[in-house]
Parts: sequence; C-alpha cells; structure tokens
Amino acid sequence: MRVLASRRFPGPAWDELRDVEYADGSLDRERRDIEALAVVAETVDERTLELLPNLRVVANYGAGFDLVDVEACRRRGVIVTNTPGVTSAATADLTLGLILAVRRRIVAGDAFVRSGGWGSGWADEPLEADEVTGSTLGIVGLGRIGGAVAQRARGFEMRILYTRRREIGEPGYRPLDQLLAESDIVSIHLPLTEETRGLIDEQHLALMRDGACLVNTARGQIVDERALVAELVSGRLQAGLDVFADEPKVPQELFELPNVVMTPHLGTATQATREAMTRVLVDNLLAVEAGRPPPNAV
Repeated sequence: MRVLASRRFPGPAWDELRDVEYADGSLDRERRDIEALAVVAETVDERTLELLPNLRVVANYGAGFDLVDVEACRRRGVIVTNTPGVTSAATADLTLGLILAVRRRIVAGDAFVRSGGWGSGWADEPLEADEVTGSTLGIVGLGRIGGAVAQRARGFEMRILYTRRREIGEPGYRPLDQLLAESDIVSIHLPLTEETRGLIDEQHLALMRDGACLVNTARGQIVDERALVAELVSGRLQAGLDVFADEPKVPQELFELPNVVMTPHLGTATQATREAMTRVLVDNLLAVEAGRPPPNAV
C-alpha cells in the first residue's frame, strides 16, 4: 500500500512502512497511486479526496481529527483513524505545568531573575501568587485527558468539578455554567466539533470568578478568542494557553500581558509520546493494508 505522508514521523515504527512518498508541504496534486494518507496538521477535504481517487485510509497523527472531513471520507468509503490514548499523559502533564506556571507566576519569576532585578529584602513581593493546593479545578470534558488531569490534580488536594455530555451521577458533576462560576481554574479537554466550536463565549467567560485561570490544551477554536483576549487585557482573568484559534498566529495583545503563559501547541511534545503516536498510526495503516479493521478507526 503506497502511503503519502505530510512528513516523516518520529520513532522506529515508521520504518516498517515500505512504500512512502512525502508530500513536501502540499496535498494539491493528483496522485492515483496513493492508497493511504498520513497527516498531522493538514486539511483533508473533498478537494483532497478528489485528487486521491484510490485512497483507502486517512491516518491522522493525533487524537484530534477536526481537520479531516470525516463525513466526506465516509461517503467515499475511506477509513479515518487517529492515535488516542497515548497522548493523554503528556497533555495532562503540560496542563498541570501551565496551571503551576500561571498561578505561581513561574515565568515572571524566571524573567525577574534573568533581568538582574532580584536584590535583597522583599524583592519577591510583586511576584506573590495564587495557591494551587486546595483550589477548585473545573474540568470541561472528562475524557481520557481530562481524567488524567483530575488524577494529577488530586495530588495537589484540589477540589475537582467536571462537566461532560452525559451526567454519570458522580460527585463533582456540574452543568457548564455552574462549573465556570465555582472554579478557581478551568481546564478545557474537549474535541473540536460543530457543537464545541466557540462554546466558551463572552457570556461563559463572564461567569468565571475574578482572578480565575482558564487553561486550554485542547483546541483554540473552542474559546471565543476575542472575548478571552478582552478579559485578559482587563486583568480580570488569567490564562495558560497551548492552543490558539488560528495557529500559528497569536493575538498581539497577549505578548506583553503578565497574566498569560503561552506555549506553541506542545501537548504531545515528548519523545516517548510522539514515538508512541507513530506506533499507533503505523498499526492502523498496517491493519488496513492487511484487510483488517484498524485498532483506532474514527
């Protein structure tokens, strides 16, 4: 099975594929010999499918598959796969890192030391921060990653609230509005769908407590970015952001704000996780090649 890949993926599993062509940054050329597509941040739509008429499978490198038109693939009999599960630990670790960085002002403290501003006396007083231990964490989307965040947060004796599509009768469940109003920290762990796009809008942000922190390691488009920027510029909220609405573009207003910590979509960016994702992607492709159902069909 001939594979068209948007790039070479890390780890030894990639070398198990015998017939790979690289797209060199563009999927805009007809290739009738291609049966499998391996992508990570590329759009796969009707136009792409027309250019690859013999395509059998789109293997997405990552758990989120919002750039793949799944319905269009289904109509053409093209299987779509992803790499869930193996991304949870790394993304949850980064989420806790952003919470700590924002609430304890770690980035500002680092800059203060590097600038030579650390002297004697109470030089650290402007860097006084918020407690993490014992605070209330609201998790929007208690799936694999949200659950892994909750597990880590319990080590900080945090009170855990959550919302999800179906209430399961456990303590801590709250409707979204109530969760936002009760939480010191709100962490987003939802897939990007038509239902979740723009879900956290101006009205929802207004429900958050003064001084509360919004952390997003899911998808930037889940939050109304203009409304969030306005809240951050006003100083009413804090944020830890790994994702943005139009990556790699970042709103200019955020660059000078002390109440925001930003990272460049690093959720899965550890060597072990990235290699594990390649293993899952390759297993999906090999299954389709052999005529078996892939382990992670969307």
